[in-house]
Amino acid sequence: MDPQLPQTVDAYLERIGADRPARPDASALRELQLRHLVAVPFENLSIHLGEDIVLEDEALLDKIVARRRGGFCYELNGAFAVLLRALGFRVALLQARVHGDGGRLGIPYDHLALRVETDDGTGPWLADVGFGDHARRPLALDDRTDQEDPGGTFRIVPVPAGAGEDFGDLDVLCDGRPRLRLERRPRVPADFRAGAWYHRTSPDSHFTRAPVCSRCTDDGRITLTGRKLLTTVGTERHETSLGSDEEVLAAYREHFGVRLDRLPSNSDLR
Repeated sequence: MDPQLPQTVDAYLERIGADRPARPDASALRELQLRHLVAVPFENLSIHLGEDIVLEDEALLDKIVARRRGGFCYELNGAFAVLLRALGFRVALLQARVHGDGGRLGIPYDHLALRVETDDGTGPWLADVGFGDHARRPLALDDRTDQEDPGGTFRIVPVPAGAGEDFGDLDVLCDGRPRLRLERRPRVPADFRAGAWYHRTSPDSHFTRAPVCSRCTDDGRITLTGRKLLTTVGTERHETSLGSDEEVLAAYREHFGVRLDRLPSNSDLR
């Protein structure tokens, strides 16, 4: 074991405002996922700052714990997997494709999600802190009935025969609409490098179009995209336009704990 890992785990738990769980059970997993979603933003700022995105444990922990940043799915769920394993959970990385407009599927390795096993005989669980506005609680991976969540009504169903996917793939639906197509074969971080490269460089990726920083709140969500700050509380939505660069930088600090010395810009794409 890395001799620095225990201290890093304590710092990670402090970062998300969570206590070290007494045991790696389903209750602890739910608490850790929720606290992660509220504390650590989903953001693509590295893409627009010209920063490297490195899918290795040390780099991910440095970014999210030491530098107190966020990231997109490969980074957030990659780091969360490190934390969960250190706390005694059994974790596998799963690749998924996102259902886009018109039902079109994204690229292979479009998304990284987590299969988590606990020590209380429940699950396995689909945990995800890297999809933006999604389920706040882990979903029971083998449950084929509706699962109620603050983020909507979720259902996990087998992909129909003849859909062109590997046998055993699953669709994750939210409020009746397909959101993710999930493969159940375990993967390793290196498998996701091509997907991460695509999303940081391709004009067809929505991540390259504008900087976004977003996180859950106790009663809604707050998002900064470009110079617009969007807040939702329940069904109420409020939009604030930010004028100066300093206002935008202050919003990153105040609402997301992200301290930048310059604004993200599309000119930094590479």
